[in-house]
Amino acid sequence: MSTPSFLLSLSFLFLSFLSISLSQQPPKGYLIDCGATSKTAIDDREWLPDEDFISTGSSKNLTVPRLIPTFSTVRSFPLQNNLRRKFCYTARVYKGARYLIRTAYYYGGVNGVNFPSPPVFDQIVDGTFWRVVNTTEDYRKGSTSSYEAVFEAKGTTMSVCIASNTYTESDPFISSLEMLLLGDSLYNTTNFDSYALSLVARHSFGHNRSVISYPDDLFDRYWEPYAENVSVLASNNTPSVSGFWNIPPSKIFESALSTDQLEPLELRWPPLSLPNSTYYIALYFADHRDSMLSGSRVLHIHINEVRYISNLEVTSAGAAVFATRWPLEGQTKITLSSAANSNASPLINAGEIFDILRLGGRTHTRDVIALNAMKSSLRNPPLDWNGDPCLPLNYTWTGITCFEGERIRVVTLNLTSMGLSGSLSSSIANLTALTGIWLGNNSLSGTIPNLSSLRLLEVLFLQNNNLTGRIPDNLVGKPGLDLRTSGNQFLSPSPS
Repeated sequence: MSTPSFLLSLSFLFLSFLSISLSQQPPKGYLIDCGATSKTAIDDREWLPDEDFISTGSSKNLTVPRLIPTFSTVRSFPLQNNLRRKFCYTARVYKGARYLIRTAYYYGGVNGVNFPSPPVFDQIVDGTFWRVVNTTEDYRKGSTSSYEAVFEAKGTTMSVCIASNTYTESDPFISSLEMLLLGDSLYNTTNFDSYALSLVARHSFGHNRSVISYPDDLFDRYWEPYAENVSVLASNNTPSVSGFWNIPPSKIFESALSTDQLEPLELRWPPLSLPNSTYYIALYFADHRDSMLSGSRVLHIHINEVRYISNLEVTSAGAAVFATRWPLEGQTKITLSSAANSNASPLINAGEIFDILRLGGRTHTRDVIALNAMKSSLRNPPLDWNGDPCLPLNYTWTGITCFEGERIRVVTLNLTSMGLSGSLSSSIANLTALTGIWLGNNSLSGTIPNLSSLRLLEVLFLQNNNLTGRIPDNLVGKPGLDLRTSGNQFLSPSPS
């Protein structure tokens, strides 16, 4: 079969020996036990309570017996009138570093007898929609659920958000959150300036025991067992994983799927129907024999009858092959066949597949800093003022509208009758794209800051607050400004 044009943009990367220092220390980052009020040690790793990472939501205890500590509590977030609102965990990170983000869920009936099934809701990282969380089937089976992705930190903080949507019927929740630093070589064929990776499946083929994770995997990725009705090969000889860019655990090379003699090996993997999208695929191989004594094992690989790679030589040193952008939809069949010059049957040890997510962008840094300073000056800011203010567009902060151009800017601020108290931060003057500010009918105190930098401002409503001092002259005399300040305690007369 001829190679279709879309394959020309793919990068296939083989075993490349790198100078990598592999440490047995746990991966750096955060293990957050959502809803917990104290630290917990599990397998000598410390899980933190979540109060330093989020300022909203309620901590709740589950009454289900025999749960491990990280699933015995949840943080729950209020659902109000089916509004699209997000609630974000925010952590300090290394700008430009790559992070494994993993969320885990166990419902445990936390929303009461009127809601026997878990709610369905969204996950967001910074300004990017990640995926829908639907744990209904796992919960019906008595199982927990987890989701994993790889994102690059675009700033010194990263936010992971739980968000209610129109299909959310009860309070969304989360059991645990992990944000783990990955090595620079991992998944480095992906352009993380524009994309992120959302895990679809990661399996150790032929492995039939528990999930492989840390300490076998230095980065605590989960490799699930996977079996097919084919031969399973066992091996005591495993290659050095320091030579693989993705640094898989050596344990995945202890078993493999194969066939008798030289027959092709067909896998229905991943074991689910895929939505129409573009995927990152990594496959791992190692010959369990001593290749110097046993001859060659050379493979042709096709995915849904399309050539993935030809003449892949698999030795005891191992090999890996990656497709950085491969279109798939529906059921997937991987076919491995022996090349004409091979004297051994095909085999495969492990595989990973990720959905490639296009990043959603970020609100202009100047506006983010200004809004966070404004948030700090308010005693009771809106509950969803966390994460990215403008993105995703369906999840802008309460009271904010944004302009999505070359730079994503905040253009209006409307918090009328929100019961706000506190003061007006001078940082509001840094929101230089604002055309309108509506803050009337609250309990704001203090003075009006200098807003002369807001040259586009057309509306400023501050009536019925507890503001004092003088109204700045540059506001009173600003041409074209609709200014309303009655119902305050100013020293100078208020415009009508």
